[in-house]
Amino acid sequence: MSILKYLALGGIGFLLSPALHFAQTANDKQSQIEEHSRKAQEYLREKQPGLAIPELEALTALDPENVEAQADLGVLMFFQGKPADAIPHLRSALERRPALVNVQGMLGLAEVSTRDVDQGRKDLEASFPLIEELKLKIQVGLELVGLYTQSGDLSQAGNIVAQLRKAAPDNAAVLYAAYRTYSDLSGESMLALSLSAPDSAQMHQLLAHEEIKEGNTNAAIAQYRKAIAIDPHLPGVHFELAELLHTSQDQAVKAEAEQEYRIALRENPQDEKAICRLAEIAAQAGNVQQAYEGYSRAVELQSSDADAKLGLAKTLIGMNQTARALSLLQDTVQLEPTNAVAHYRLGTLYERMGRKEDAIHEVELYKKYKSMKEKLRAVYRDLMIQPEVIRASGEDEK
Repeated sequence: MSILKYLALGGIGFLLSPALHFAQTANDKQSQIEEHSRKAQEYLREKQPGLAIPELEALTALDPENVEAQADLGVLMFFQGKPADAIPHLRSALERRPALVNVQGMLGLAEVSTRDVDQGRKDLEASFPLIEELKLKIQVGLELVGLYTQSGDLSQAGNIVAQLRKAAPDNAAVLYAAYRTYSDLSGESMLALSLSAPDSAQMHQLLAHEEIKEGNTNAAIAQYRKAIAIDPHLPGVHFELAELLHTSQDQAVKAEAEQEYRIALRENPQDEKAICRLAEIAAQAGNVQQAYEGYSRAVELQSSDADAKLGLAKTLIGMNQTARALSLLQDTVQLEPTNAVAHYRLGTLYERMGRKEDAIHEVELYKKYKSMKEKLRAVYRDLMIQPEVIRASGEDEK
């Protein structure tokens, strides 16, 4: 072989060697990426985040564009109590894939915890409406409620609370946040009203509500009467007064309640609640036809009122119209599943119809919800706020 040809072949080999080296390096890198990814996933399946984190760190160092790895690493670091370390990884994943709303929610939580409140709130606000995973949605929502409350934006806090209650109606943390938020809103409104219109009918109506909370029923009644004296046409005031009077065992007071219900209905002929209460009074007095007409009108005006449907069902049972009563009772327990009386009445009808299993089921539900309500009554008794005995109008104070 000629020297020239040998040199030529050697030259080609020299030129190819960098490309071969690059290919070998790329293959080695890909192998490392695959190995770290495999180990990370294995540790995650075994629920060993402490071992998964180093693998994900190595993986993201080799492959920064790996969205899943960046997101996983950020989430793990956040739950390991390292929000500052989590932020760059969560942000990297979100920048590459903006649709990752759960990652954005987690990023917002991390930012708030590291005192980057403005940016954190933006990420929380953007992600909250879109998050479907319930636990994270609650966490993000409650964080927003806290931020809005701290900044005095109670209307925004109330908006988030309403969405949380719809998503998680039985969650204790959500219910407590609702209580606090609505209490704050109530206090803010009370202060504003007391400053702008301290002698208004609305102020006395508000004070009546506050007296009721403290069990000061006679003081509440006095406030309602002051409100009516200022404005006899104040929306809702006659019905509210009637509701308070109606709780009394004194027949003279109950007669006052009926009068106030009638005034409420005169003020607003579409007042379905007043119509329902007057039907109840008629039923207690044995005026079946009047009760039937009243309850029927109430159901017509508000088909989702469980009390009206239950009242009409009981009236129809007394009129031996069990088929119509059955349908109404079935609607009632759908509208208000914890209504013990409705379950008892429905069970009784099923028993009459020979539907033994359905009857037994309804009686079991009746016992369950009756027991539950008795426990709740005991809890309220422990609060030691007992309403005063209501006195009839004009009775001297003792």
